[in-house]
Amino acid sequence: MTPSQHDKAVRFRALHEGPRAFIIPNPWDGASARILAALGFQALATSSGAAAGTLGRRDGKITRQEALAHARVVATATDLPVSGDLEQGFGDAPEAAAETIRGAAEVGLVGASIEDASGHKDKPLYDFNHAVERVKAAVEVARKLPFPFTLSARAENFLRGNPNLDDTIKRLQAFEKAGADVLFAPGLPSLYRAALGGFLAAIREVKDKGTFGYLDAAMSTPDLRNYLPE
Repeated sequence: MTPSQHDKAVRFRALHEGPRAFIIPNPWDGASARILAALGFQALATSSGAAAGTLGRRDGKITRQEALAHARVVATATDLPVSGDLEQGFGDAPEAAAETIRGAAEVGLVGASIEDASGHKDKPLYDFNHAVERVKAAVEVARKLPFPFTLSARAENFLRGNPNLDDTIKRLQAFEKAGADVLFAPGLPSLYRAALGGFLAAIREVKDKGTFGYLDAAMSTPDLRNYLPE
């Protein structure tokens, strides 16, 4: 029986409330989502960088509609709960963050993150108070949904040129007070970039050396088919 969105949301919340940490990898399409599910991962999360990369763009250069369309592909590829990396909510105003969370629920996500990175080169981080108001707006929408949506709030200091631990902690504590379920200060790379690293090494070998040694470590077509439906 296919689990409902509510069932997935309950499972996702339980993973966060459990006694042990869990790994939540970042698929970049339906196939990678199915592979990760078959390998036994309990939940998945989209990556804004990977979503942009599938469209041939840089991180932060896609629209809300494009991000949610990508999230829908991942969310419907497996029976696992999926959370979305939805950047700053695709707009500066708190209302933009709120609208993005509403859309996240509509495409099948059971969680999502809103970050305090503005996307503006001249001022890459939102002011403290504004960042908190944006989280509050997102939380308000999440709490009105008919299932326990898990709202993550991200403090982006260490990715945006302000590696200030005290300020990062201050922001995360304020996000928690505003109602965020999960607090996150990112800094680790995703599987999408690891996959691109392997792809780049392979194509350089072919182009520069004319050899195909990378095939020795490549997934075979029959193996890939085992993860995909008929």
